[in-house]
Amino acid sequence: MRKLPPLNAIRAFEAAARHVSFTKAAHELLVTHGTISKQVAILESWLGLDLFNRNKSQVTLTPAGKEFLSSITPALDRIAVSASQLLDRSSGNIFQISAPPTFTLRWLIPRISSFQKKMSHLEIKLTTSIEAVDFRSGQYDVAIRGSSNALPNHVSIPFMTETIVPVCHPDLIEKNHLHQVADLAKHTLISYDTEPLAWKDWLQDAKASHLKPANLLQFEQMYFALQAAAEGLGIVLVPLFLVADEVISGKLILPLGLLAARTRRYYLNAPLVIPENPLIEKFTEWLAQEGRDTEKSIDDLCMNMNF
Repeated sequence: MRKLPPLNAIRAFEAAARHVSFTKAAHELLVTHGTISKQVAILESWLGLDLFNRNKSQVTLTPAGKEFLSSITPALDRIAVSASQLLDRSSGNIFQISAPPTFTLRWLIPRISSFQKKMSHLEIKLTTSIEAVDFRSGQYDVAIRGSSNALPNHVSIPFMTETIVPVCHPDLIEKNHLHQVADLAKHTLISYDTEPLAWKDWLQDAKASHLKPANLLQFEQMYFALQAAAEGLGIVLVPLFLVADEVISGKLILPLGLLAARTRRYYLNAPLVIPENPLIEKFTEWLAQEGRDTEKSIDDLCMNMNF
């Protein structure tokens, strides 16, 4: 059980210490000077310490008072922010979405305006993360994650299939032939820490587990690895839907087509017991439609390229 000092006394002290004035604290909290003085005295008695030096003309903080102020002001600020976020959420003015960084940058952001236009009163807050979903933090209402399976003990709704394939800049084929798996031995393979499919697994599926590439290039995030591939530095394994536009325009190519491609799904996750929030249902419907549209464009792309 927490041993907390009287919270009214904490609030009175923090205001008085911040202003270094009982009078200004009384004005801020809409109480009398005597009330502030009494509450500060209660807190000092509870702590067994003097927090202020008092004389007829002014008050000053003691070293203990300064130390205590430095701790409780951030704590009160955090309480205020958390309360404000909960009030915004309960009033339906803010909708918080957590999603992976590259997915957010390349897929969600270009589309989210169409959802916001339907919900013009709504403030949407996007945060990026690849961490395990934890709604106890209160930092988001829904979380989008790529996975092979639904998230246990949550509402977990699949909305799009992800096909992971090798992609590269067209110049790599022109400079150094790349038409079959064996040709990868002449090239740099690009990896990243958050990759859903490692090259060793792809090579195993392609029955080339003993192949040794010319070089390896490692990044922390998919975004940087994809940018490196776009600059012609090597070949990277990425979700096809994230690069569909570049493949259609010819900026990137699938040198080996859909060979050894792996699939998984993107899920919209929400708490198992969802608070009364119609926005989750509306966002789920919108996301499902966007997922279907994206899958259709990928199917059309593969058909046109005879994959």
